[in-house]
Amino acid sequence: MGYEITRFNDEVDEELMCTICGQVLESPVQIRQCEHCFCGSCVHEWFKHQQVCPVDRNPVSPVEDLIQPPRILRNLLSRLKISCDNKDFGCTTVVRLDSLGAHHNECLFNPKRPVPCDKGCGLVVPLDEVPKHNCVQELHKLLNEKSERVDELVSKVDNLELQLNDQYREILILKEIVRSMRTSVCGSLSNTDETEKAIQTVRWLSTLKSARVRRWGGMISTPDAVLQAIIKRALGDSGCPSHLLTELMANAHERRWPTGLSTLETRQMNRRRYEQYVTKRVPGKQAIVIMASENEHMGEAMIVSPGLVMIFAHGVE
Repeated sequence: MGYEITRFNDEVDEELMCTICGQVLESPVQIRQCEHCFCGSCVHEWFKHQQVCPVDRNPVSPVEDLIQPPRILRNLLSRLKISCDNKDFGCTTVVRLDSLGAHHNECLFNPKRPVPCDKGCGLVVPLDEVPKHNCVQELHKLLNEKSERVDELVSKVDNLELQLNDQYREILILKEIVRSMRTSVCGSLSNTDETEKAIQTVRWLSTLKSARVRRWGGMISTPDAVLQAIIKRALGDSGCPSHLLTELMANAHERRWPTGLSTLETRQMNRRRYEQYVTKRVPGKQAIVIMASENEHMGEAMIVSPGLVMIFAHGVE
């Protein structure tokens, strides 16, 4: 839609008029073959119904046949003097057509001119919305939008974490396969059996939740037979592979622990290192599993193969 002709002080040449809307050309385009010019919005709306020139009715391709009008026509348009869009609101300014956009953004009579709220919220609002602007309501709305954005980001992070966990489990499986193939020697089991055991181990570990120990001082280093039986049953119910179950429970006593944990004195010395363990919780019990494959960074003095079970009086989350 073009500019209303009544907004111009001088007489406008009819060559600068759009034959579709009858107004002065706005964002004009030209048809390549016949050189007829129209408002960009007018001719695109026209082509939604029929793809012919509005003047001579010759076929037109909207994609290939529309071009920019010649410079002389654009210059003639830019020099026309036009009244401000906000004339009805009190603005008496008359500017060149090519300066209309810049003036509109700065016009003091523009009802949509952005202004800072003078009530203290610090938001920028359109001038005509200032009287009904509610700082508390707008800030609450802004807070909700930010909260929704944070929720979206948290959801994306959670999805990425799940993907990373899946990749981590796959890496562990490959790692266990490689380790089992390297360590497997002549014995009762073939390399294939060792590989299958490694896969079972990693799959089981992936079902256990990560544990957090709040009170390492609650560690029970010499659990009695009854306590060991309770933890062993819980491990079995969690799906712990049978080839691991016996070894892990044997390693639940300090006599099978590595040198860094084997005595009360060494446990006191290494207490600060405990937080570096990668731990999995025995479901429903105050006990954790520390597997060698997940704790190679701890060194031989702090881990034993294939892993160990630590039982606590309290403090496991």
